[in-house]
This record gives sequence, structure tokens and C-alpha cells, in this order.
Amino acid sequence: MSRPELSIVIPCFNEAENVRAICDAVTAEARKIAFSHEIVLIDNCSTDGTRAIIRALCAEDANIRAIFNNRNYGQMRSPTYGIYQASGDAVIGMGADFQDPPAMIGPFVRQWREGAQIVLGQRRSERAPFPLGWVRRVGYALLSRFGDYPVIPGATGFGLFDRKVVDALARWHEPEPFFRGMLVESGFRLAVLPFDRPARAAGESKNGFRSLLAFAISALAGSARSLLRMPLLVSILAGLMTLALMFGAVIALAAGGPTMPLAWLAVGTGAFTLVMLSLGLIAEQVRLLAERSRNVPLVIEEERINFPPGAPQAAGPAGKPPAPR
Repeated sequence: MSRPELSIVIPCFNEAENVRAICDAVTAEARKIAFSHEIVLIDNCSTDGTRAIIRALCAEDANIRAIFNNRNYGQMRSPTYGIYQASGDAVIGMGADFQDPPAMIGPFVRQWREGAQIVLGQRRSERAPFPLGWVRRVGYALLSRFGDYPVIPGATGFGLFDRKVVDALARWHEPEPFFRGMLVESGFRLAVLPFDRPARAAGESKNGFRSLLAFAISALAGSARSLLRMPLLVSILAGLMTLALMFGAVIALAAGGPTMPLAWLAVGTGAFTLVMLSLGLIAEQVRLLAERSRNVPLVIEEERINFPPGAPQAAGPAGKPPAPR
């Protein structure tokens, strides 16, 4: 089986407005820089017609391959699985909505050819409404402070990864892989390329407050184990609640109302929050350990299109190494 020099992996979920345009743009950039390429579209059970467009793209271009998941596996497992299925000497992971600009493909490949094994795009600025932007900032701050390894601010996982990097990370068998953190933790030679993040081309972002919060919790539990020994996050949250209640007590005092009940409530609520959030982080760790012991795959495929006959499926069961290439 001939291996392409470059693979571009694009996860999709309800991207009917963008998927054809992103494939056209990526194909144009790949042809400029790579000797050969493939595009791997991994669809996370879209419901808006994305799959029909992907089928048409695969019929038009044999270099476009597709994986259809049998359900939505979230924004950590599905994109990572797609990267593990790519066969190129270098693999680029990027979004379908043009917020990861295809024009960065050329600079990524040039950095890789100069010796970098990981090339990460770093956003110079963040465009996100409150509370999404707040969740992202707090998440990065906490990972930077408590993470087991350095976190690169503004690096979302958009970048290029050498074949050795992809194969090594596939053997880690992470049930909910925080891929951008795993890249840094791996210790491979890393380069960072800043870029200006454009606005989303069309459609709406699928990363709402709840999904980003769940992502942040999983990332913290999986890559910030020191939080179990240093529950400063919980202390800060409890302190903010206590300050709010104490502020209410001051207002009550100024208005001539009772103050002690609010003060005692502040103390009790702060202690309760501290205990519950500490237990929540421990429970998240236990959940990840349980997932590892279950030996579950990152995703279950419903169908794949345009992959060469006999192409191995890497990173299937989480507890088994990828098949040799």
C-alpha cells in the first residue's frame, strides 16, 4: 500500500455548509506543497446532510476518504481516532469551519521538513462570546498552573504531527485523549507557528458552554493529576462564593437587616463546595481508570469509504496497540 506524504484529517459534525469548501481549499494547498496527499473526513454522526456531501466528495476524488461513526463520540475521541487512521508520513489535524486556515498547511509542512516532529498553530487572539471565552481562558489558566506538563496558550490541536508521533500516541490507549496535551507531554521536537484565527465560514459552532465545560473537566482530570493533591481550583471557587455571600451580608448590614445568617451561610456553602468539587475530581479520575480497564475503542465505525483494501485500523480497542503498517 502506497503511503501518502501528507494526510489532512478533518472531523465533521453538521458541517454541510462547509465540508465541500474546506476540501477544495485543503486540496489546493496540499497540491502546492506535498508530493502526495489524502484527506480523511471523520463524521461524528451528522444529521444535516453532511454525509451525503461527503459521499459525493469521495466519489469525485479518490484521495478523499471518509469514516462514519455510528454515534457522536464527542470532540476528544472522534478527531483523535481520525488522526490515528491517517496513513501519511505527516498528519495535519484541522477543523472544517475555516477557523483553522488551510493557508497554514504550507508553513506546517516546511517546518516539518526542516526537522520539527510536531508543528502547532497558535492563535494570536481569541474570538468567543461570554461565557465560552471565559471557560476557555480559565481552562488554559488552570492547565498552565496545575498541569503535569506545559500547556501552549492558544494552541488548540491544529497542527502537523510526524508519523512517529502519531504511532507513539496511538499506543497510549487514552480513553478520552486530550490530544493537544499529549503532544506536548510526548517530548518530540516541537515548533509553534502563530496565526490569526479567521471567523467561522458558515454555520454555528457545535462547541457550546456545556461541551466546552465537559472538555475542560476531562482535560483537567486527564492531564492535571496534581489537582488531587492541590485542590486550589476548588478553594478559589469556594472563596468566590463566600465573598459573594459576605458582600450580601454587608448589604444587609447597611440596610439594617440580619448579617450573621448570611455570614454562616457563606462559611457553610464554601466548605460544601470545597468537598463536593474535590470529590468530583477524584470521581473523574476513577472514571478514567474504569474506562481504561474496559478496553473500549475510541469510536465504533459504521462505514468507511475510499480506504485502500487491507488498510489497518489503528487504535481500535483502547488496550491494544495499532496494527503494524
